[in-house]
Amino acid sequence: MKFCKNLLLPAFALAVLCSANTWAQKKKKYVVNAYVGGFRGLVKTEEIDVDKLTHINYAFVNVQDSLAVLTNLATDSTNFRKLNEMKALKNPDLKILISIGGWAWSENFSDAVLTETSRRQFARSSVDIVRQFNLDGVDIDWEYPAMRGEEGNIFRPEDKRNFTLMFKAIREELDILEKEKSRDYQLTTAVGGSKSFVDNTEMGLAQQYLDYVFIMTYDYGGKNGTVGHHTNLYDYGDIPDGSSADRSVKNFIAAGVPASKIVLGAAFYGKGWEAESSKNNGLGEKRVKAVQGGGYTKLKDTLINQNGYKKFYDKKAKAPYLFNDSTKVLITYEDEKSIKGKCKYIKKNNLAGIFFWEYFSDPKEYLITEISKDLD
Repeated sequence: MKFCKNLLLPAFALAVLCSANTWAQKKKKYVVNAYVGGFRGLVKTEEIDVDKLTHINYAFVNVQDSLAVLTNLATDSTNFRKLNEMKALKNPDLKILISIGGWAWSENFSDAVLTETSRRQFARSSVDIVRQFNLDGVDIDWEYPAMRGEEGNIFRPEDKRNFTLMFKAIREELDILEKEKSRDYQLTTAVGGSKSFVDNTEMGLAQQYLDYVFIMTYDYGGKNGTVGHHTNLYDYGDIPDGSSADRSVKNFIAAGVPASKIVLGAAFYGKGWEAESSKNNGLGEKRVKAVQGGGYTKLKDTLINQNGYKKFYDKKAKAPYLFNDSTKVLITYEDEKSIKGKCKYIKKNNLAGIFFWEYFSDPKEYLITEISKDLD
């Protein structure tokens, strides 16, 4: 522990100074970004191991009438205050960004960025939230430009170009704020891991406005309605065009995104499927129906090699999974070993770091502890 000499400082200021001095000695080289779900209600900031993080993306801000909107102002404002207090006391270098959109709130992006006027309006409203609550930037999670996401989402071919122009507009508004406050602000985006996302965007052009690109290297699943891994590092099986984190990273780099801006995704939750048969422990078999997976703490404490579930590890995919032979249920998930493999991949390929959905899916911190060891 670093000794703080100025004992005349008020207690709070002294605590902040000590924390800042200590943090300065151990500032992380890699991005470690946690999505925190403020949409669920008040965030238990006291349960966040903030020393292990460089960024928090606060999820989510809605898009309505070409504006970024806080749909529960009382809860969101309280959460922002608590997050800022936590930052001041424990990790002054932490970046807190608002994440706009997400799976459930992406239906209006296409309209919001359709014209120069609407884009400017959306950009200003986004940055106004950052300004009002003393935050550190904007994250865009549009699921998905020029493609169907959730049922009912608006999408059109023009999204491909407007996706880029949206970032340009937000970056310009952040530049104005930087001049006002004499400090830096970040702009990031969470992107789908599929090749179709790359094909329906101009990532090589968009990246010039972005600090980081968070590739959602999870929610993959098998091809053609089959059971497969959802957050695997490498391709597996005999599928020539399979889905994997490695394939996603290569597609984005080929599209013009520098490796130094790419942040690899990790899933702190599992996904479950009932398979049609027990062949190959369910992998590659036809899906019968979705089954609840759950967060990693729950999986580790109650299901791994328990209650009829046996753990397997796919060496080719670098991914674990559980299979219950009697119910034919397979649960695909992330564990400490797969996290270690992803961190090694990040270092080997000179990526920016790692992010994960969602912090409170692993309250016992099995996975964030592993990340902290591997990306120290």
